[in-house]
Amino acid sequence: MNKNNPILVTGAHRSGTTWVGRMLASNPQTAYISEPLNVLHRRGVYRAAVDRWYTYITEENESKYLPAFQELLGFRYHLFAEMLSLRSQKDFLRSGRDLAVFTKGKLLKQRPLLKDPFAVFSAPWFAQKMNCQVVITIRHPGGFASSLKRLDWPFDFNDLLKQPMLMRDHLEKDRAEMENMRADDIVGQSALLWRMIYRSVHATRSLFPDFKIVRHEDLSLNPAAGYKSLYESLGLTFDDKVRDTIINSSSSENPAELSKKKVHSVKLDSRANMDNWKKRLTAAEIVRIRKMTEDVSHLFYSDNEW
Repeated sequence: MNKNNPILVTGAHRSGTTWVGRMLASNPQTAYISEPLNVLHRRGVYRAAVDRWYTYITEENESKYLPAFQELLGFRYHLFAEMLSLRSQKDFLRSGRDLAVFTKGKLLKQRPLLKDPFAVFSAPWFAQKMNCQVVITIRHPGGFASSLKRLDWPFDFNDLLKQPMLMRDHLEKDRAEMENMRADDIVGQSALLWRMIYRSVHATRSLFPDFKIVRHEDLSLNPAAGYKSLYESLGLTFDDKVRDTIINSSSSENPAELSKKKVHSVKLDSRANMDNWKKRLTAAEIVRIRKMTEDVSHLFYSDNEW
């Protein structure tokens, strides 16, 4: 492990990747870069087009993505491409923020820290080709489903079905379920997506034993200890300032539930938030989620965690 290696924080969206990424970026050794594989990403940050959610990158198709990631990890900001994409004052302010991150990262020789849930299927490629240390977050399938239900965020499985290599390597057995899933069935979509993602994650465990798989619930129960361990495993310095930032982000003085207008905030009462899903979901929904995910969920969660 090289202490200068880039870090990738990934996992299903709404599984705590933003919280983990932000807390790891509390240390000035890292430069936080958000979601280059988001289909709506900023072109100044990552110049390549991304057409599908959860884009799958391997050696077979890397020519489309590799040069742009090499530039990103070298903190090369594409100002002209960004200027062409600006549509609002908010876009302009974001471009200023990103340019500052890249400039500081290059000057201070910081470690790029990519927070990108949509890279989860491509984590092996990031490890092998980009020399990334990989952190994968996992959240209880009930918590994941309840979050998407509350936000009314459906998932279109065509983004996966139209990626032949992803289907071939990981998801062919799920084709019928994806094709038959109703567009308005957010709970069913969530359970199926969770199962597919974390079945793939589990399959990487033996091939990539250095991947750090962290449960959102464990970090929520004891943030200071959990993050200290994660910091040490990544070769980052865990000091008093970092500890205070983490404690402040998860304090019982924070709201127990985020406003729908601040879905990416990292200030939350982490312990109180853990079991919110048991209130948001009906008993029938919980039974259904467990049934749909049980062949994978038992690898990460015990019976008494349902």
